[in-house]
Amino acid sequence: MELDRLDIQILNLLQEDATMPLRRIAEQVHASAATCQRRIAQLRASGVLVKEVALVDRVRVGRPLTAFVTVQLEQQNTSLLKMFESLMRAEPDVMACYEVAGEFDFMLVVTAVSMEAFQAFTRRVFTSNNNVSNYKSLLAMNCAKFETKVPL
Repeated sequence: MELDRLDIQILNLLQEDATMPLRRIAEQVHASAATCQRRIAQLRASGVLVKEVALVDRVRVGRPLTAFVTVQLEQQNTSLLKMFESLMRAEPDVMACYEVAGEFDFMLVVTAVSMEAFQAFTRRVFTSNNNVSNYKSLLAMNCAKFETKVPL
C-alpha cells in the first residue's frame, strides 16, 4: 500500500495514542472525521495497522527479567523453521521471535518473573526440543530505550 501524507500523519498520531478520538485526529490532520475513518479502515484492511494495544510496564507487573536468546537449530528446512516459529508464538514468555541471518537461526526476546522461571523456560522449550542444537542467552541489565513507534 502506498502511503500518502495524510496516511502518515494519521499513523503518527495513532502510534502516539491509539485511543485518540476520531474527531481529534481529524482536527490534527486537517481532514474530515469521515475521511480519517475511511483511511484508518483502509490501513487496517491492508495490514498496515496490525492491532491496537496497551503497553504495560513489565517490571511493575512482576516480570523484571528480560533475555535476548539466540537459537540455533540442528536442521533447517521450511517445515522445521515454521514449526519452531509456531512453538514460539504459543509461548507466553516469548515477546518477539525473529528469524535471523548469520550464526544463529532465531533471536528471541523473552521475559520472566525470575531467573528460576527463565531457567525452567529454557529447559522446557529448548532442552526438550531435539531440533535445538544450541542457544545462548543475554540478560538485560537496564533498558535505556524501548520504542514501538515506527518512524514514518
